[in-house]
Amino acid sequence: MSDEKPAPEDQADIENAIGPDEEEGPEAADPSAGETGPEALQAQIDDLKDRLLRAVADADNTRKRAAREVKETREYAVTGFARDMLDVADNLARALESLSDEARASLPDGVKPLLEGVEMTERRLLSTMERHGVKRIAPEPGEPLDPNRHQAAAQVPHEQPKGRIAHVMQPGYVIGERILRAAMVVVSAGPAEGAGQGDAQAQPKADGGTARPGSGLDVEA
Repeated sequence: MSDEKPAPEDQADIENAIGPDEEEGPEAADPSAGETGPEALQAQIDDLKDRLLRAVADADNTRKRAAREVKETREYAVTGFARDMLDVADNLARALESLSDEARASLPDGVKPLLEGVEMTERRLLSTMERHGVKRIAPEPGEPLDPNRHQAAAQVPHEQPKGRIAHVMQPGYVIGERILRAAMVVVSAGPAEGAGQGDAQAQPKADGGTARPGSGLDVEA
């Protein structure tokens, strides 16, 4: 094997073919990659600040949404049970309304405590339901019809102005801000022309006399 070294001319050709040594590293190819000037630092600060604000806003929204869901779960957890209890409240109310003032006054002394017990049971039931967020809707005759809280079952001639509530057939209930059951009412069509005072105050009957409950339309006068 020969130990001869290449001639100076050959050595120069080899170095030109290989190119200069890249001693400055990758950053030399892209001078801006390692830029650390004030503008670059401020841009990084602004970017980090924006990310922080977004993260804080997302966390706050998540916390509010979770608190709202917990609140709604607590308020409406008894919705199904409360709806089933409405029949009990209705039956107690019907039993008490079936007695006129004269019948109450003529009750024997031995029966009056029973009536008082039924009245007390109704009051206790309503107060217990209200304590759990279930409140009764009991509109008065003459109040305007609220489609969100009242259900118009019929419309009859009445002394009340047209569109006002003439009679309450069944009370309604709300739970929290939701309607559990709308109050069923009869709406006044205004005083009947040529009708007497008694005809104007005619009340709806379940057998379809002056009104047909559930129709929501003009009915027979």
